[in-house]
Order: sequence, then structure tokens, then C-alpha cells
Amino acid sequence: MDPLAIYKALANPARLQFLEWLKDPAAHFDEDAYRRQGLGFHIGVCVGHIRSRSGLSQSVVSSYLQILRDADLLESERIGKWTYYRRNERTIEAFATYVRETL
Repeated sequence: MDPLAIYKALANPARLQFLEWLKDPAAHFDEDAYRRQGLGFHIGVCVGHIRSRSGLSQSVVSSYLQILRDADLLESERIGKWTYYRRNERTIEAFATYVRETL
């Protein structure tokens, strides 16, 4: 875990919002679209759905997701031509512990 990379990743309101959405995807995205494909939110949320909800361009969303992934806050999985993102709870918990015990 790299605390500085995480702080930098969280310093952007949109990136922080992505993490909040992914904490409880059912509250922010339509799971029926995933079920029709035989998937669920355990796999993550499709980049296209994150882009649609955010109103940001595809390139900005992809860049923001990559920053969160580089900080190890997100995991991704590619299925066919789609990429799905979910939170990396291990890193988030390690960071929370770091903040509690160090700051």
C-alpha cells in the first residue's frame, strides 16, 4: 500500500465519488442489466455505466479509473470487450488502518 498514491487518488472529487458509488453499486446502478448477461455486481461495474452516471467523457473516466487502479483502490476484470471495476477492499481497509494508527 502506498499512502501517498492513495491520498493523491482521493484528492479528486470525481474519483472519490466513483469509490462511493462502487461501495454500494446497487444503490447507484441498474443491476438488471448485469443479471441479463448472467453477471452481478460482484464482478464490478462497467466503465460505460460509470461514464454515463458521471457525465464525464470516456477518456476522463478511463484516466480516473486508471489512477484509482494504480493506487490499488480498484480491481478490474475484462469480460469480452467490457471492463468492470470493483473496489479493492483489502487496500481500503489497510489504508483506513494506516490513517487510524499513524495520523
